[in-house]
Amino acid sequence: MAEQKVIVITGTSSGIGEAAALQLAQAGHLVYGGARREGTSSIPNFKRRIVDVSDDASVASFIEGVLSEAGRIDVLINNAGVSLLGPTENTTSQEASWVFDTNVLGPLRLIRAVLPSMRARRSGLIINVSSVLGFLPAPFMGIYAASKHALEGLSESLDHEIREFGVRVVLLEPTFTNTNLDVNAVQAAVPLGAYAAQFQATINAVQGQIKSAPSAQFVAQKIADVINGRYKLRQPVGKDATLLSRLRRFMPAKAVDGSLRKTFGFAKGK
Repeated sequence: MAEQKVIVITGTSSGIGEAAALQLAQAGHLVYGGARREGTSSIPNFKRRIVDVSDDASVASFIEGVLSEAGRIDVLINNAGVSLLGPTENTTSQEASWVFDTNVLGPLRLIRAVLPSMRARRSGLIINVSSVLGFLPAPFMGIYAASKHALEGLSESLDHEIREFGVRVVLLEPTFTNTNLDVNAVQAAVPLGAYAAQFQATINAVQGQIKSAPSAQFVAQKIADVINGRYKLRQPVGKDATLLSRLRRFMPAKAVDGSLRKTFGFAKGK
């Protein structure tokens, strides 16, 4: 096999994070999986640890523990995330802060913690799990999409800053995935009001897509391929995500707008 890497991944209690941690450990890498709940693993090379990505001290303790035990970190995978559904108008500041604290500031905390050692070794890879909603809009997912847009901007800027130290950043961009995050997304607390009918039509459309969406294992395989393959900043996951990425770049804005409205169950409009 290829040289064993020391890999840190967050959000490993379920879904993409758990699938990726297991697959990478089974491939022979030393994997430290961080989650908010304590857990055990019978898989060799997979070490579960507690970390709250929204807490500076928790993140620092987590990374210091890995470095103390393993001596280095070759790959950081920022996977932990939360989702929120609801009209943007009805979203409270507290709800928006919760999403951004996990989806944007969480990766930033981990990045800040691992970079000194990566720079010192002049080697490292940071994989930030984004989404096609990092480059596309989605009705009733405005705050989640905004957090992923922010993560993409942070990642591209960071890559320019650190590549001279031998460290690179990758944006992993799955579309909807058949995991609990997409199936059981939190809904904004304020009643839907005038948005109720369109919200339900949109959710019905999304749930239909999730049923046929790629599995967590499919995304985990893409993560393994990214680690072992040639470098590329943006890494859409699967045919649908790749197609959406190309359409966003090359299709006229009006055509993209109309296609998205149809996908999410909206009338064509003006």
